[in-house]
Amino acid sequence: MELKTLIERIRNFNTLGMFNRDFLLTWEHCDDEIAAVFDVADALRLLRQEGISPRIFDSGLAVSLFRDNSTRTRFSYASAANMLGLAVQDLDEGKSQIAHGETVRETANMVSFMADVIGIRDDMYIGKGNSYMKEVAKAVEEGYRDGVLEQRPTLVNLQCDIDHPTQSMADMLHIIHHFGGVENLRGKKIAMTWAYSPSYGKPLSVPQGTIGLMTRFGMDVTLAHPEGYEVMSDVVSIAVENAEASGGKFSKTGDMSEAFRDADIVYPKSWAPYAAMEKRTNLFAEGDDVGIKALETELLRQNALHKDWTCTEDMMKLTKGGNALYMHCLPADISGVSCEVGEVESSVFERYRVPLYKEAGFKPYVIAAMMFLAKCKDPAAMLEKIIDGGNLRCR
Repeated sequence: MELKTLIERIRNFNTLGMFNRDFLLTWEHCDDEIAAVFDVADALRLLRQEGISPRIFDSGLAVSLFRDNSTRTRFSYASAANMLGLAVQDLDEGKSQIAHGETVRETANMVSFMADVIGIRDDMYIGKGNSYMKEVAKAVEEGYRDGVLEQRPTLVNLQCDIDHPTQSMADMLHIIHHFGGVENLRGKKIAMTWAYSPSYGKPLSVPQGTIGLMTRFGMDVTLAHPEGYEVMSDVVSIAVENAEASGGKFSKTGDMSEAFRDADIVYPKSWAPYAAMEKRTNLFAEGDDVGIKALETELLRQNALHKDWTCTEDMMKLTKGGNALYMHCLPADISGVSCEVGEVESSVFERYRVPLYKEAGFKPYVIAAMMFLAKCKDPAAMLEKIIDGGNLRCR
């Protein structure tokens, strides 16, 4: 019955705009499309739990390009592709002709002859990642239009310099399940706060993705960070607009305690200052190794000034009922475990460890839903066809 309810909801969403379209930034998609990703993800999860194969491909390729290290997103992408029937092939730039000067346009077409999806993580440099994804998208669009490619591969943003849509969507689905439905989220307070880390250079795309998505649901979203750790102003503007449109709230504070006070959800996560990441990008472009080392030293010193920005048991007591939902994209810097002092106290992390793992477990289904909606013009009909076919998988 739950599957049938999901399918009927999906049938009523307008998802035609997702067909043969890339998924790069959540705010590029309308409310129906965002809601459809959640419901298709849940439907695919239920199908798998019932032992019904959700494969919509009998062959094909999902190309992955990771320009930064990854565990959860890399394996989530592979799991999603395999679940739908696609084989996964990593593009290792060091082993390709890219090292010999092959252009983006040529590479994009050469890896896409039988590819249905291309997943890219490019989050290291401000102004580069999202632009690179758009360049690849333009190249495969041209290849398809010119008859070089038999199909136009869909691009999925597995994290860029602006947004981390697969993470924020998985986080949101975790919140929806935790509170018993999206209709129960209005007025809930979420604190997206900076937290101390003994490392530097963590991307801004997680906090930006969070404020860019959570503000669409009538929630009270607070962004907290020390002075100097601002995120992109364009994304802040999107968060403000979303909050106004949804009847929610968006605010900023330089006080972690204020953000935690009466919060229903807390998300303490380190990130690098936007201005510093811009400078870092320029230094890498110039090949200035001395400048990069000096910047790293300065950022570590700056981080160390804010060691009190950490999620402790005392900080959690400030939240609503002292029992807010603690969230993190993982891996977290855990005080006394992975570092001397970090983003979260070990007792807090351990208390929420199982929910955190479940939070991460939504990501394969979210990615699969993005692929599914890009390849199925009528997703409700396709889900019904899968159920009617009744192809079973081992459990």
